[in-house]
Amino acid sequence: MAGGLLLSGAIAALLTSALPAQSPSSGFDDPPPDKIIIQVATVNGSGCPQGTAAVAVSEDNTAFTVTYSDYLAQAGGNSDPTAFRRNCQLNLKVHVPGGFTYAIASADYRGFASLQRGASATQRASYYFQGSPSTVSRNHPFSGPLNDNWQATDETDWAQLVYAPCGVQRNFNINTEIRVNAGTQSADKVSFMTMDSTDGDISTVYHLAWKECPKKS
Repeated sequence: MAGGLLLSGAIAALLTSALPAQSPSSGFDDPPPDKIIIQVATVNGSGCPQGTAAVAVSEDNTAFTVTYSDYLAQAGGNSDPTAFRRNCQLNLKVHVPGGFTYAIASADYRGFASLQRGASATQRASYYFQGSPSTVSRNHPFSGPLNDNWQATDETDWAQLVYAPCGVQRNFNINTEIRVNAGTQSADKVSFMTMDSTDGDISTVYHLAWKECPKKS
């Protein structure tokens, strides 16, 4: 990681406040009143190798913070040819009150990018439940010249939300990725993109859509 690089702002990752109450016709219910518990099962990837990511779960088990110290992709100049892509996968156990299920409605990401003229970068995230064939992915492109903070927001249409299966515990996976392409115009100079940290909190970071599971007969 480039020495002396001052990273601006922690990544305020995933999702702002629980949804407000919805009308019955919308198909969405108020958030359940009981406590939601998040456990971080694993953190893996080239953007968060062992010893470079610290996971902290709040005392009430409803929030988590992942702090990265080496989540940086770069290309151009004398960069390692494999350094153009970095990724990190969070595997979460999310326990919700019985009778309810949830989906991820939106996510916010922030970081810093220094892209030379002609260079480009992409931030990508995908979300899926363990054992589910449905994966929601979002891409956000950036172009040089750029030397500033960056921000990207993932949003999913209500009709396309993927809910956790009812009545079974399935881990939730969040796979983030950053890629940098040096281009040809300034390929002799280094371009890079970073992510700093990921914060999750049910009440202030996660933006969740809720619905009630079908009643068992």
